[in-house]
Parts: sequence; structure tokens; C-alpha cells
Amino acid sequence: MSGRWRGLLLVLTMALAVVGLVAFIGGVTIEFFAARIRSPFDAVSPALAVALAGLCLAAMMALVWFGLVGLALARQTRALGSGYGEAYRLIESFRFRDAIPLLERSIHEGKETAEVLMLLTSAYAYSGQLAKAQATADRAVQLFPDDPDAYVTLANGYRLQAAYDEAVRALQQAVELAPEQPVIWAELGFMQRFAGDEVSAQASFEKAAHYSLPASYAVRVFYHLWQAYQRQGKATWAARALARVMNARDGLAAWRGGLQALKGTTYGQSLGYEILAIERSLADADAASLRA
Repeated sequence: MSGRWRGLLLVLTMALAVVGLVAFIGGVTIEFFAARIRSPFDAVSPALAVALAGLCLAAMMALVWFGLVGLALARQTRALGSGYGEAYRLIESFRFRDAIPLLERSIHEGKETAEVLMLLTSAYAYSGQLAKAQATADRAVQLFPDDPDAYVTLANGYRLQAAYDEAVRALQQAVELAPEQPVIWAELGFMQRFAGDEVSAQASFEKAAHYSLPASYAVRVFYHLWQAYQRQGKATWAARALARVMNARDGLAAWRGGLQALKGTTYGQSLGYEILAIERSLADADAASLRA
């Protein structure tokens, strides 16, 4: 089934749900008051009245929810183009080639936003169209020089080409624009490591560690801090970092799941080795804990 037919089916089901909810609210309301008019001395019991009122309230809230969802979808379509939502889902499923025409359609509709260009850069890069990915990333920076996401987009393009020094420079510009976004600090640290600058990477990881991080980022950030503190003989700091790694270990699944899309790239190979090293270190830590 095509994306257009899926969209029409979604709209149709929402419309039918709205009609059903309106009919339910109206029917219950009419019946409630009609019953009192017909039999004033045989009125509905208080318990039933509360139940009917609760049903009406629940139906009204569901109606409001459907309205808000419809409004959000309409706003997303106006802001990002008709293909953005479906393209996002396709990219999450690693169907990059299928997402490209949808994102290109959004751009043709005049929705050339940083978000659309970021997804299109990723779709081009992961499908092997590196020249188009680079051109799209450059376009994002040209159009949105004050948007940190534009520089993250540029860094993603460089990263997939294993141009780590260029990715570092792009991410440095991003953190200058958004110094309180820990994920960008984490990404900067990752790229600095791949570029061979361990000292700067540690500083970036320590910046990221000051904030709350998603588990997928926390597990890598604190793993590298754990390793750095061990090398520096900071046993207490290393133990704290290891505890954070253990707490965030489920975040490795996100990176492991994305490795297939990176197959055949230098970056994907490097990331795979890193994830394997983290998993082995966690297994060793688990074994040591059991022996203790």
C-alpha cells in the first residue's frame, strides 16, 4: 500500500472515529435528559448518572485528543512537507532509498527546513550517495547558519565519509550555538576520539556528563570517561563512571541496531569495534562483581 493510500486511510479512520464519538456524546446526552423528562419520579440513579457523565467526559477527551493529533499532523505537513512523517518512519526502519523521494517532495513543496535537510543528508549518505549528502549538508549550513542542527547535519555527512577532522570543526560550531545541548557535546567527543584527539574528547565528554543524557549516549560517554580515569589513576572517578555505564548499558542496543545501515563504511567499522569493546568490558565487570 502506498504512502498516499495509507494517509487517506488514516484520515478516513480518524473521521469515522470522530463521527462515532460525536454520535455517542449526543445520544447519551439526549437519552439522559429525555429519561428525566419522561419519568421525573423514576429518575436515573446517582451511580448511573455518574457513570454516564464519566463516559461522556471520556468520549469528549478522546474527541479533543483526535482533534489535537489532527492539528499536529496538519501543522507538521505545513511546516515540513507532506512526505516528512512517512520519510522519518522509513529512515527509522533503515529504508533510506524509499525515504529519499518523500523528502525531495517536501523540498519541492517549499519546505526546505533544517529538519528535512538533515534527514535527506542521512538518507543520501546511508544509501551511498555521498556527493548528494555533502551538497545537502552544505545547503543546510548555507540556509541556516545560526541553527546548530545544520552543523550537526554537516558533521553527519563528514562522519560517514570518515572525514573526522571536518566533522569536529562542524560540531564545534554547533556547540558554540547550543552550549547546553549534551548530545552535541557527546557527538563532538566521539568525533574527537575518532580524529585521535583523546584529551579534547575527554573534555567534551565531561561537558556532556554535566547534563542528563539518553541511555544510548550515556553508555558511550561514561565508558570513555571510565577508561580515561583508569589510565589517569583516578580510581574513585573511574568507579563512578563505571556505575553510570552499568546503569545505561541498555542504550547499546540502539547503536547495535544501527550498525547494519553503516555496513561497508569506515565509520561503521570503527563504531562496531567500539560497541564490541564496551560489551566486553561490561562482561568483565559483571564477572568481577560475581567473584567479589
